[in-house]
Amino acid sequence: MKVTGLAIVPPPSASDLPKVTPELLASVLARYSRSNEGIGSILAKVDNANPDASIDRILKFVDYGHASIGGLTGGLAVALDGVSMWLAYKLFEIAQMADGQESSTRYITMDPANIPGAEALGVPDDLADRWRGVLARAFAAYNSEYARLDALSVAEPDRIRLPKEAKPAVVARIRKNYALDRARYFIPLATKTNVGLVQSSRMWAATVKHLDSLPNPEARAAAGLIRAELLKISPRLMRHSQAEPSYQEQANQELAASLRMGLGALSSEPAPDRVWVGVDRSAPPWLPQWQPVGEALRHRSNRYGQQGAATRRMRVAFAWNNMALAELRDLNRHRTGSRYTPLIQAGFYLPPEIDRSLHAALLAEQMELTRELMARGSSSYVYSLLLGAQTPFEHSTHADKFIYEAELRTGMGAHFRYAEHLSAALREFLTQVPEAREWVVEGTAEPE
Repeated sequence: MKVTGLAIVPPPSASDLPKVTPELLASVLARYSRSNEGIGSILAKVDNANPDASIDRILKFVDYGHASIGGLTGGLAVALDGVSMWLAYKLFEIAQMADGQESSTRYITMDPANIPGAEALGVPDDLADRWRGVLARAFAAYNSEYARLDALSVAEPDRIRLPKEAKPAVVARIRKNYALDRARYFIPLATKTNVGLVQSSRMWAATVKHLDSLPNPEARAAAGLIRAELLKISPRLMRHSQAEPSYQEQANQELAASLRMGLGALSSEPAPDRVWVGVDRSAPPWLPQWQPVGEALRHRSNRYGQQGAATRRMRVAFAWNNMALAELRDLNRHRTGSRYTPLIQAGFYLPPEIDRSLHAALLAEQMELTRELMARGSSSYVYSLLLGAQTPFEHSTHADKFIYEAELRTGMGAHFRYAEHLSAALREFLTQVPEAREWVVEGTAEPE
């Protein structure tokens, strides 16, 4: 694992002002809130020869908590190379205020050499060889199915949907994606990827504290590396990023619940599709809902348009019983509201283009390895999961955010399985909010 801090905020354009580092920016803005001098006057008092002394002097005077100051540091960028897909997923789950990107599976090496060492992940020594063997067979299944499906898309071109008058390069890309999007369910969650996030010191401190409180050795190692990098940029504020008892207790309770639920539901068979949507339109009597839903939606020209108070105030929770990890990794990045999954294997999804019977031995072996790790109470069970593992997933937010997600994940270029999941949730939502039906655009997931 390698971590790189990329930093920072651009300095002011005036040549006579000091270079604004994240902590200087935070301290100056904190002083700004306790003064009517104006920002130029405050910056003029910064000692360019010794800006650290100015920072300490301002922070001592202002008497703010570290969290409120940390949020003023601007965007601090950190890139993490060679982390597992599980850790990348966990970072997006924890850092809900961050902007970020992860390497696409289309550009990652699908080979047994591209997984972290068993010791670094906490896989028990006596199971390490068995674990490596299962993952090697999973990569072999991925590569064989990818090659077969790629050849099939050439031999039977009607299998893929193409835009009208598609150029040869576009046809080739869609054909490759057809194969990858169906073979990817064999990819191990332990596969190495790269992830980059941008957020303030305040959010980085909370993220690192959370990582450092998890039972997974990989998470704690990442916390140490990120902290060491950001201490170079924001030393005063990153001191508040150590493991903390409340975080540790909640992490332990969530692990215990996952193990209990996982052992009770563990299966290598597909879980049938089920969806649940809860809508709450209640409002205080002194602030009633005044806008019709249609008026909140009909003025948009596309999903990025502004929605009105009717949908922005409406609470929506939606959940699936069988979200494959392949889809969860992306749906988990919709940042608004709260998301929860026990991250278990309550079924295993394979698309109809793949003959499940050909891989029955691999799926049985993978399931039994997961059972053994869970029975031992090991947090490393997540690294035995493949992207086809199906887990319950719940997201609670507001109707405007749900509508955006539904339109996005069924729209142009959406993955076929995203579209199935979001279409099912949208149908249930429209049953409960029928007046939105005319104004919500469900896509057909046509290829880009």
